[in-house]
Amino acid sequence: MDSQRLFDGRLKIRHLVLLTTLADEGSMVGAAEVLRVTQPAITRAVREAEAVLEVSLFDRKPRGVLPTQFGEIFLESARTVLNNLRNAADHIDELQRVGARPVRVGTNLAGAYSLLPQALVALKKTQPNLSVSVIEGLPEELATSLARDEIDLVVGRLDPSGFRNGAHHIRLYDEPVRIVVRQDHPAVQRHEQSIEDLMDYPWILPGRPTQLRDELDELFSREGLGLPYNIIECSTILTLRSILIGTDAIAPLPMLIGAGDEQLTMLTTSLETVPRSIGITMPADRSLSASARSLIDSIVDAARVIARDLPLDE
Repeated sequence: MDSQRLFDGRLKIRHLVLLTTLADEGSMVGAAEVLRVTQPAITRAVREAEAVLEVSLFDRKPRGVLPTQFGEIFLESARTVLNNLRNAADHIDELQRVGARPVRVGTNLAGAYSLLPQALVALKKTQPNLSVSVIEGLPEELATSLARDEIDLVVGRLDPSGFRNGAHHIRLYDEPVRIVVRQDHPAVQRHEQSIEDLMDYPWILPGRPTQLRDELDELFSREGLGLPYNIIECSTILTLRSILIGTDAIAPLPMLIGAGDEQLTMLTTSLETVPRSIGITMPADRSLSASARSLIDSIVDAARVIARDLPLDE
Protein backbone atom coordinates (compact mmCIF):
# COMPACT_ATOMS: atom_id res chain seq x y z
CA MET A 1 0.00 0.00 0.00
CA ASP A 2 0.98 3.65 -0.43
CA SER A 3 1.92 4.92 3.04
CA GLN A 4 0.79 8.42 2.09
CA ARG A 5 -2.80 7.17 2.29
CA LEU A 6 -2.40 7.18 6.08
CA PHE A 7 -1.94 10.95 6.02
CA ASP A 8 -4.59 12.09 3.56
CA GLY A 9 -7.03 12.98 6.35
CA ARG A 10 -9.32 9.96 6.22
CA LEU A 11 -7.70 8.05 9.10
CA LYS A 12 -8.37 9.82 12.39
CA ILE A 13 -7.54 9.34 16.06
CA ARG A 14 -11.07 8.10 16.72
CA HIS A 15 -10.38 5.20 14.36
CA LEU A 16 -7.37 4.20 16.47
CA VAL A 17 -9.42 4.36 19.67
CA LEU A 18 -12.30 2.34 18.22
CA LEU A 19 -10.07 -0.30 16.62
CA THR A 20 -7.82 -0.88 19.63
CA THR A 21 -10.87 -1.11 21.89
CA LEU A 22 -12.46 -3.61 19.53
CA ALA A 23 -9.30 -5.72 19.62
CA ASP A 24 -9.17 -5.55 23.42
CA GLU A 25 -12.86 -6.44 23.89
CA GLY A 26 -13.03 -9.02 21.09
CA SER A 27 -16.55 -8.10 20.00
CA MET A 28 -18.57 -5.25 18.53
CA VAL A 29 -20.95 -5.40 21.48
CA GLY A 30 -18.18 -5.14 24.04
CA ALA A 31 -16.40 -2.29 22.26
CA ALA A 32 -19.65 -0.36 21.85
CA GLU A 33 -20.45 -0.72 25.54
CA VAL A 34 -16.97 0.40 26.66
CA LEU A 35 -16.94 3.44 24.35
CA ARG A 36 -20.67 4.17 24.74
CA VAL A 37 -21.26 4.26 21.00
CA THR A 38 -23.47 2.20 18.70
CA GLN A 39 -22.35 -1.03 17.07
CA PRO A 40 -22.84 0.50 13.59
CA ALA A 41 -20.31 3.17 14.58
CA ILE A 42 -17.75 0.46 15.34
CA THR A 43 -18.53 -1.35 12.09
CA ARG A 44 -18.23 1.88 10.11
CA ALA A 45 -14.84 2.69 11.71
CA VAL A 46 -13.49 -0.74 10.77
CA ARG A 47 -14.66 -0.38 7.17
CA GLU A 48 -13.20 3.14 6.87
CA ALA A 49 -9.82 2.05 8.25
CA GLU A 50 -9.73 -1.03 6.02
CA ALA A 51 -10.51 1.17 3.00
CA VAL A 52 -7.54 3.39 3.79
CA LEU A 53 -5.17 0.50 4.47
CA GLU A 54 -6.55 -1.70 1.68
CA VAL A 55 -6.38 -4.80 3.89
CA SER A 56 -8.73 -6.69 6.21
CA LEU A 57 -8.02 -5.85 9.85
CA PHE A 58 -10.36 -8.31 11.61
CA ASP A 59 -11.70 -11.78 11.01
CA ARG A 60 -15.34 -12.16 11.97
CA LYS A 61 -15.90 -15.19 14.20
CA PRO A 62 -19.18 -16.69 15.55
CA ARG A 63 -18.60 -15.12 18.96
CA GLY A 64 -16.67 -11.99 18.08
CA VAL A 65 -13.69 -10.79 16.07
CA LEU A 66 -9.95 -11.46 15.96
CA PRO A 67 -7.27 -9.26 14.39
CA THR A 68 -5.77 -10.54 11.15
CA GLN A 69 -2.00 -10.54 10.68
CA PHE A 70 -2.41 -7.11 9.06
CA GLY A 71 -4.54 -6.02 11.97
CA GLU A 72 -1.92 -7.08 14.52
CA ILE A 73 0.70 -4.94 12.78
CA PHE A 74 -1.59 -1.93 12.56
CA LEU A 75 -2.90 -2.26 16.13
CA GLU A 76 0.60 -2.37 17.60
CA SER A 77 1.43 0.96 15.98
CA ALA A 78 -1.99 2.37 16.85
CA ARG A 79 -1.44 1.61 20.53
CA THR A 80 1.97 3.30 20.39
CA VAL A 81 0.42 6.42 18.84
CA LEU A 82 -2.31 6.56 21.49
CA ASN A 83 0.20 6.02 24.30
CA ASN A 84 2.34 8.84 22.92
CA LEU A 85 -0.65 11.16 22.89
CA ARG A 86 -1.60 10.18 26.46
CA ASN A 87 2.00 10.76 27.56
CA ALA A 88 1.98 14.17 25.88
CA ALA A 89 -1.20 15.06 27.76
CA ASP A 90 0.38 13.89 31.03
CA HIS A 91 3.50 15.96 30.35
CA ILE A 92 1.44 19.05 29.59
CA ASP A 93 -0.60 18.54 32.76
CA GLU A 94 2.58 18.12 34.79
CA LEU A 95 4.09 21.28 33.30
CA GLN A 96 0.96 23.21 34.16
CA ARG A 97 0.93 21.93 37.74
CA VAL A 98 4.58 21.87 38.83
CA GLY A 99 6.52 23.51 36.01
CA ALA A 100 8.75 20.54 35.15
CA ARG A 101 8.36 17.67 32.74
CA PRO A 102 8.41 14.35 34.61
CA VAL A 103 11.05 11.76 33.82
CA ARG A 104 9.62 8.23 33.74
CA VAL A 105 12.30 5.76 34.77
CA GLY A 106 11.84 2.01 34.95
CA THR A 107 13.96 -0.09 37.27
CA ASN A 108 14.43 -3.68 38.30
CA LEU A 109 15.79 -5.17 41.50
CA ALA A 110 19.44 -4.36 40.77
CA GLY A 111 18.72 -0.69 40.10
CA ALA A 112 16.04 -0.13 42.73
CA TYR A 113 18.15 -0.97 45.77
CA SER A 114 21.18 1.30 45.45
CA LEU A 115 21.95 2.93 42.10
CA LEU A 116 18.71 4.76 41.33
CA PRO A 117 18.01 5.92 44.92
CA GLN A 118 21.52 7.39 45.23
CA ALA A 119 21.16 9.14 41.87
CA LEU A 120 17.76 10.60 42.79
CA VAL A 121 18.97 11.86 46.16
CA ALA A 122 21.88 13.68 44.49
CA LEU A 123 19.70 15.02 41.67
CA LYS A 124 17.07 16.44 44.02
CA LYS A 125 19.73 18.42 45.88
CA THR A 126 20.54 20.39 42.74
CA GLN A 127 17.18 20.28 40.92
CA PRO A 128 14.42 20.01 43.56
CA ASN A 129 11.67 20.91 41.08
CA LEU A 130 12.52 18.15 38.64
CA SER A 131 9.73 15.56 38.68
CA VAL A 132 10.58 11.85 38.43
CA SER A 133 8.21 8.90 38.22
CA VAL A 134 9.75 5.52 39.15
CA ILE A 135 8.19 2.33 37.79
CA GLU A 136 9.49 -0.99 39.13
CA GLY A 137 8.97 -4.13 37.10
CA LEU A 138 10.44 -7.25 35.58
CA PRO A 139 12.98 -6.69 32.78
CA GLU A 140 10.62 -7.98 30.09
CA GLU A 141 7.83 -5.69 31.28
CA LEU A 142 10.16 -2.69 31.28
CA ALA A 143 11.42 -3.54 27.78
CA THR A 144 7.84 -3.46 26.51
CA SER A 145 7.13 -0.18 28.31
CA LEU A 146 10.26 1.38 26.83
CA ALA A 147 9.30 0.29 23.31
CA ARG A 148 5.82 1.80 23.78
CA ASP A 149 7.23 5.09 25.10
CA GLU A 150 5.56 4.52 28.47
CA ILE A 151 8.92 5.14 30.18
CA ASP A 152 11.96 7.19 29.15
CA LEU A 153 14.77 4.91 30.34
CA VAL A 154 15.50 1.78 32.35
CA VAL A 155 18.07 1.50 35.15
CA GLY A 156 19.28 -1.84 36.46
CA ARG A 157 20.61 -5.16 35.25
CA LEU A 158 21.27 -5.05 31.52
CA ASP A 159 19.60 -7.59 29.27
CA PRO A 160 20.15 -6.47 25.67
CA SER A 161 18.41 -9.60 24.35
CA GLY A 162 15.16 -8.50 25.98
CA PHE A 163 15.00 -5.20 24.08
CA ARG A 164 14.09 -4.65 20.47
CA ASN A 165 16.46 -3.09 17.97
CA GLY A 166 16.76 0.60 18.62
CA ALA A 167 17.62 0.40 22.31
CA HIS A 168 20.91 1.92 23.43
CA HIS A 169 22.72 0.51 26.49
CA ILE A 170 25.24 2.20 28.79
CA ARG A 171 27.17 -0.31 30.90
CA LEU A 172 28.17 1.23 34.23
CA TYR A 173 29.65 -1.54 36.38
CA ASP A 174 29.50 -5.25 37.13
CA GLU A 175 27.66 -6.40 40.23
CA PRO A 176 27.82 -10.13 40.98
CA VAL A 177 24.75 -12.03 42.07
CA ARG A 178 25.29 -13.75 45.41
CA ILE A 179 23.14 -15.89 47.70
CA VAL A 180 21.80 -13.61 50.44
CA VAL A 181 20.53 -14.83 53.84
CA ARG A 182 19.86 -13.36 57.28
CA GLN A 183 22.86 -12.84 59.55
CA ASP A 184 22.16 -15.81 61.85
CA HIS A 185 21.04 -18.19 59.11
CA PRO A 186 21.80 -21.89 59.82
CA ALA A 187 23.76 -22.17 56.56
CA VAL A 188 26.21 -19.56 57.85
CA GLN A 189 26.70 -21.35 61.14
CA ARG A 190 27.05 -24.79 59.48
CA HIS A 191 29.34 -23.47 56.71
CA GLU A 192 26.99 -24.84 54.08
CA GLN A 193 28.16 -23.16 50.90
CA SER A 194 27.56 -25.48 47.93
CA ILE A 195 24.30 -25.27 46.01
CA GLU A 196 23.60 -28.90 46.86
CA ASP A 197 23.94 -28.10 50.58
CA LEU A 198 21.32 -25.38 50.23
CA MET A 199 18.61 -27.21 48.32
CA ASP A 200 16.49 -28.00 51.38
CA TYR A 201 16.07 -24.35 52.36
CA PRO A 202 13.26 -22.20 50.96
CA TRP A 203 14.48 -20.34 47.85
CA ILE A 204 13.23 -16.95 46.71
CA LEU A 205 13.62 -16.79 42.93
CA PRO A 206 12.64 -14.23 40.30
CA GLY A 207 9.56 -15.15 38.33
CA ARG A 208 9.52 -16.33 34.75
CA PRO A 209 10.23 -15.20 32.14
CA THR A 210 13.38 -13.34 33.23
CA GLN A 211 17.00 -13.73 32.18
CA LEU A 212 18.12 -14.21 35.78
CA ARG A 213 15.58 -17.01 36.34
CA ASP A 214 16.67 -18.72 33.13
CA GLU A 215 20.31 -18.53 34.24
CA LEU A 216 19.49 -19.95 37.66
CA ASP A 217 17.42 -22.79 36.19
CA GLU A 218 20.36 -23.59 33.92
CA LEU A 219 22.72 -23.48 36.91
CA PHE A 220 20.62 -26.02 38.84
CA SER A 221 20.57 -28.26 35.78
CA ARG A 222 24.32 -28.00 35.23
CA GLU A 223 24.90 -28.99 38.86
CA GLY A 224 22.80 -32.10 38.25
CA LEU A 225 20.03 -30.83 40.53
CA GLY A 226 16.35 -30.26 40.04
CA LEU A 227 14.70 -27.05 41.15
CA PRO A 228 14.33 -26.60 44.92
CA TYR A 229 11.02 -28.00 46.08
CA ASN A 230 10.26 -24.95 48.26
CA ILE A 231 10.16 -21.84 46.05
CA ILE A 232 8.73 -18.36 46.45
CA GLU A 233 8.74 -16.24 43.27
CA CYS A 234 9.28 -12.59 44.14
CA SER A 235 11.17 -9.60 42.72
CA THR A 236 10.10 -6.88 45.17
CA ILE A 237 12.85 -5.86 47.57
CA LEU A 238 10.63 -5.00 50.57
CA THR A 239 8.85 -8.35 50.42
CA LEU A 240 12.11 -10.20 49.77
CA ARG A 241 13.87 -8.60 52.70
CA SER A 242 11.06 -9.32 55.14
CA ILE A 243 10.96 -12.98 54.14
CA LEU A 244 14.74 -13.34 54.37
CA ILE A 245 14.91 -11.78 57.83
CA GLY A 246 11.95 -13.73 59.19
CA THR A 247 12.68 -17.20 57.80
CA ASP A 248 15.45 -19.56 56.71
CA ALA A 249 14.87 -18.57 53.07
CA ILE A 250 17.77 -17.83 50.76
CA ALA A 251 17.77 -15.63 47.66
CA PRO A 252 20.15 -15.04 44.76
CA LEU A 253 20.35 -11.24 44.74
CA PRO A 254 22.59 -8.43 43.50
CA MET A 255 25.64 -8.29 45.77
CA LEU A 256 25.02 -4.76 47.08
CA ILE A 257 21.80 -5.88 48.76
CA GLY A 258 23.69 -8.36 50.90
CA ALA A 259 26.64 -6.04 51.49
CA GLY A 260 24.60 -2.98 52.46
CA ASP A 261 22.13 -4.43 54.96
CA GLU A 262 23.14 -5.03 58.58
CA GLN A 263 20.55 -7.79 58.97
CA LEU A 264 21.64 -9.70 55.88
CA THR A 265 24.82 -11.43 54.80
CA MET A 266 26.12 -13.36 51.80
CA LEU A 267 27.25 -16.91 51.33
CA THR A 268 30.38 -17.60 49.31
CA THR A 269 28.52 -19.91 46.93
CA SER A 270 29.72 -19.36 43.38
CA LEU A 271 27.12 -18.13 40.88
CA GLU A 272 29.56 -17.16 38.15
CA THR A 273 27.20 -17.90 35.27
CA VAL A 274 24.64 -15.32 36.36
CA PRO A 275 24.75 -12.07 34.31
CA ARG A 276 26.04 -9.13 36.28
CA SER A 277 26.23 -5.95 34.16
CA ILE A 278 24.38 -2.92 35.56
CA GLY A 279 23.55 0.08 33.43
CA ILE A 280 21.07 2.30 31.63
CA THR A 281 18.88 1.37 28.67
CA MET A 282 17.27 4.10 26.59
CA PRO A 283 15.61 4.35 23.19
CA ALA A 284 18.02 5.02 20.35
CA ASP A 285 15.30 6.44 18.11
CA ARG A 286 13.78 9.01 20.47
CA SER A 287 15.27 12.19 21.85
CA LEU A 288 15.36 12.57 25.62
CA SER A 289 14.22 15.63 27.53
CA ALA A 290 16.72 17.84 29.35
CA SER A 291 15.35 16.45 32.62
CA ALA A 292 15.98 12.87 31.50
CA ARG A 293 19.54 13.75 30.51
CA SER A 294 20.08 15.33 33.92
CA LEU A 295 18.92 12.12 35.59
CA ILE A 296 21.24 10.06 33.39
CA ASP A 297 24.18 12.27 34.40
CA SER A 298 23.29 11.76 38.06
CA ILE A 299 23.03 7.98 37.57
CA VAL A 300 26.46 7.88 35.91
CA ASP A 301 27.98 9.88 38.78
CA ALA A 302 26.38 7.57 41.37
CA ALA A 303 27.61 4.53 39.45
CA ARG A 304 31.22 5.77 39.65
CA VAL A 305 30.97 5.91 43.44
CA ILE A 306 29.34 2.48 43.64
CA ALA A 307 31.90 0.91 41.31
CA ARG A 308 34.75 2.33 43.39
CA ASP A 309 33.35 1.01 46.66
CA LEU A 310 31.89 -2.24 45.34
CA PRO A 311 33.16 -5.16 47.47
CA LEU A 312 35.27 -7.63 45.59
CA ASP A 313 33.48 -10.89 44.77
CA GLU A 314 35.13 -13.67 46.66
